[in-house]
Amino acid sequence: MRAVKTTQHNAYQIHYHFVTPVKYRKAIFGRLDREQTLKSVCEEIEQRYSLEFEKVGIDTNHVHYLISAAPKFSPSNIIQI
Repeated sequence: MRAVKTTQHNAYQIHYHFVTPVKYRKAIFGRLDREQTLKSVCEEIEQRYSLEFEKVGIDTNHVHYLISAAPKFSPSNIIQI
């Protein structure tokens, strides 16, 4: 069980699972440099916003994200970020 996170005004335990396909389902992943670049971008997003990428699963033509986020972010806002 994951821990409950708290802020000044609330306590939450929200997890989202997003799957984002690559345009035209092209197999662009599978190379280590591209996967490392994607993971470094995820780390930069974590630093700027109150999001936590719990897991990032990379397949050749799509990516799975398991994200924990504060209640102030809707799922559409998370994808936009």
